Amino acid sequence: MAVPASTPRSDQPRTLPLREVRTRLTQLVALAELTDTVTVVTRDGDPRPVAAIVPAAAARTMAQTRADADRLAAVTSGWARRLDELRRQSGRRHAAELGTLRAALAQAWAELDRRAAPGGDPALARLRAAHADLLAD
Repeated sequence: MAVPASTPRSDQPRTLPLREVRTRLTQLVALAELTDTVTVVTRDGDPRPVAAIVPAAAARTMAQTRADADRLAAVTSGWARRLDELRRQSGRRHAAELGTLRAALAQAWAELDRRAAPGGDPALARLRAAHADLLAD
């Protein structure tokens, strides 16, 4: 469907003086409703904006905006608390698993020490040194 030439399609709001808005109010409201056009109203002879004609969906009160921000903050803080709790649980679980792994390695080294004296096998000596480095971290 073609857009008529008299209704330019632009993302920039149009600016009109109050006198012209008074005479074209019905047309400007229809334009806002049908094409999402924003019309900024200025006082006659003063370029500073004093009001605007906007589509109804874009008109939000400060209370609505604050309520949305409060709801978003509540949801965000809820998710942040959940993530923190999951991090703590994960840290405890990993710490327990790491403790179990260290105990198993200590048993393995004790068994190796019992079977082969330290310094007898160069490959085993390299493994001992690597393991000692890991434990130092």
